[in-house]
Amino acid sequence: MSRFDPRGEVNRALLAAVSEYDHTAPHPQGVTGQLPAVRHNRTTLEDALHRSAVFGAHEVRALASPTPDEFTGALRRACQEARGLLLVYFAGHAVTSTSGNELHLQMRTARVLTGDGLPGSVTFSEVLGELVESRAQQVVVILDCCYAGNAAEIWHRFDDPKRKKHKILLLMSVQPNRCILGGDAEVATPFTREVVRVLDAGGEVWLSELYAAVKERMDAAKYKAEADDSQRPQALAPPWDPNADVLLAAGPVDPHDDTEDTPGWFSWLRRPLARVRESIGLFGRTVVALVLAFVAIGAAGYGVLVLTGGSGPCEPTLELRVLTDPDLEPAMRAAADAYLASDANTTEDGCPRSGVTVYSAGAAHVVTALGEHSDPWQQPREDVNPQRDIGPQPDVWIPATRADVDRATDAQVERVFARLEPDDGPLAYSPVVLAVPERLDADLPATGRSLPELVRALKNSDGTAQVRRPDPEFSDSALLATVGLYGDGADVRGAEGLISRAGRPEPSAVRLLCTLPADDAADDRSAVLVPEFLLRSGVGCHSVTRAERTAVYPDDVPGLEPTFVRVRWEGGDRDVQARDDRVDRFRDWLAGKDGREVLGRQGFRSATGERELLAGKAADHGLTDSVPPADPADATQMDRTLERYGNAHGPGRVLYLLDSSGSMAGLWDGPSGGPGILKQTLTGLGRGDEYGVWAVHGVKGPTHTDLLDFGRHSRKEAEQALGTGRGGAEVRDAEADPRAALLDALAFMRERGAGDERPQLIVYLTDGEDDNRLAGDRLREVEDRARESGVPVVMVMLKSGGCDRDRPGTRVAQAAQGRCLDAGDDLVPALRDEVARTGTGEE
Repeated sequence: MSRFDPRGEVNRALLAAVSEYDHTAPHPQGVTGQLPAVRHNRTTLEDALHRSAVFGAHEVRALASPTPDEFTGALRRACQEARGLLLVYFAGHAVTSTSGNELHLQMRTARVLTGDGLPGSVTFSEVLGELVESRAQQVVVILDCCYAGNAAEIWHRFDDPKRKKHKILLLMSVQPNRCILGGDAEVATPFTREVVRVLDAGGEVWLSELYAAVKERMDAAKYKAEADDSQRPQALAPPWDPNADVLLAAGPVDPHDDTEDTPGWFSWLRRPLARVRESIGLFGRTVVALVLAFVAIGAAGYGVLVLTGGSGPCEPTLELRVLTDPDLEPAMRAAADAYLASDANTTEDGCPRSGVTVYSAGAAHVVTALGEHSDPWQQPREDVNPQRDIGPQPDVWIPATRADVDRATDAQVERVFARLEPDDGPLAYSPVVLAVPERLDADLPATGRSLPELVRALKNSDGTAQVRRPDPEFSDSALLATVGLYGDGADVRGAEGLISRAGRPEPSAVRLLCTLPADDAADDRSAVLVPEFLLRSGVGCHSVTRAERTAVYPDDVPGLEPTFVRVRWEGGDRDVQARDDRVDRFRDWLAGKDGREVLGRQGFRSATGERELLAGKAADHGLTDSVPPADPADATQMDRTLERYGNAHGPGRVLYLLDSSGSMAGLWDGPSGGPGILKQTLTGLGRGDEYGVWAVHGVKGPTHTDLLDFGRHSRKEAEQALGTGRGGAEVRDAEADPRAALLDALAFMRERGAGDERPQLIVYLTDGEDDNRLAGDRLREVEDRARESGVPVVMVMLKSGGCDRDRPGTRVAQAAQGRCLDAGDDLVPALRDEVARTGTGEE
């Protein structure tokens, strides 16, 4: 491990603070009691991390009393998103198993049964299992709960053959086998209180320094655990030395910070005063001093009001759950953050009316869950569990288009547990654009062309240009782009051939724009299909610099029209009036002037009229001032496009043609021989794919024989057929007729694909010695048939120059919209990639 400064990385902090429990004593299965101090843990630590200069504005997520599914779902998302530092914090009840070998973190629904029955809990081993598979470079876990110190022994016992757990560092509130006190309801618990104070002290705070300072402060304060035992924090990490540490905060040193030991009821003012100080800045320190002076002068009188009138610290807020599209999540988080600090969400006493948790999930999965699986969303089943796969039941859904509401509603055929109430109009508008790198110098018209026309013009202008798109099964912007890509035509495979594909597509436009810059060359030549607002607002991958891009606006791609949808759940009427009030306030603010200002800063356009930008100048970001909107998204068309996309990327069909004529004798054996090359491409095929191998030989009568019959095969079976020993692939004492073999292959594959849109590919591997039979009218016949078939053909020429201009292999590949590879290419990896684009890969 090396000293790690995560600033500029994609970081995440997940704070799970369980202050309210559904089952508490004297309930026979309840936990010992509520933990009001933990509410302060969540708010004070969240604020400290926001001020830390390590975590960005949208990189800290706080969960107020989550269920196990809510916690594990958020943990899984944080593990997937973090690339730099991942910080995970838990405060709440915790117990050990009877054997002492496991630590159970008790969530809101926790119960305690006889024996080891602990429903509503998440084991620390399960947390470790998620964390070791995270993409983060370093992970810091902070536990403020009973028996927190037991986590160290679980870490040591954790089975980790790949040695991934060493990136996980632990900071624990108490020594093993000790239980801590619940704390004062007015302030945070002692351990978290001291952690926040050290983080807020200013300057760089490294994990080693945080541990040492908190330990020293707790020793000095003589904090006690249960049974009057001293509470001593613990740490598990490599030896503390200058080369083994993680930076957790780097805030400015504030010599005027006078909130350190503010006593009693006055502690609730810390957050608004800190916000005032941040807003006013250095110029306003006199103003802050005056505010504090007036508060101090009136303290005695206010204290009387507190004691006699029953007012005082803010009550726990009602938390709104807002589910949205993955590409909209950063913008909706920004809007929620602004709303939380707004007057609309603040009472006359200066307290927040509600909290807002924004989360996202794949658009198609959400549509299916709200349409077909609202029952198991309330009562999860083992096979269908939206709480696990998507997240908690939302109060508000903000899909990328109103058509998603129609798709979900149309699917509600059985008993409906979630009623959807969409607003009449969208909140804003953002077209889906083809964002072209300026270095390509493609000179495409900004508007007035269809997406297929634009893509073909781009590729014609620069042979190195690629077009990339996120996953249409996850992101609505990608699905809407695919609607335009397919159009009204029947050639889905041909349309998909316009999209560059190397492995599984990124799940969202945000991720696509983040990952492309890792390869400068790919970034510079890749046009991307993304929502326009992301070109304005940017994305949260600060450690990379994206290629400058200019937006081109296809006229056949529906735009994003995020729509506010109230979700009402059957049986969810316990606090319906309060929840309706909080939802209405958030809706009114988001649709009003303040909300539009935030969405404008995020790059959105007006939802009506000329669709002008809500803020900023278009030219500053490579955009166009006003954009004529395409036809709105249609639910039926989106469902049909998604089905066609699934078919086109489902199990594929590949037919290999292996030149087995006598001239191949010197190019036959070993991994660089014909059979060996084909064998190395089998990794691109899975058990659901259909494929076969023809041995091409003979000029009269049959021009090929089956080496491997066409169908589904195991890897072992296919390798045996391509083996060069007895009973496998053999060189024949004959010449070959490539024209006849290719015409037969095109007819064979066209017949197989007549009833579906599954991907197909023909691979013809040859030394080119029989190209005299693929010339003149014979070559033109093959070219014509290849154009008509819609089946891509990869011509693999084993000798140099086989793919030169006007060579037969080049012309056939071009006519079939395939590819020609010769000895001058990195042949095996290139061919393997082509096969993998068609196949589903090995399981």
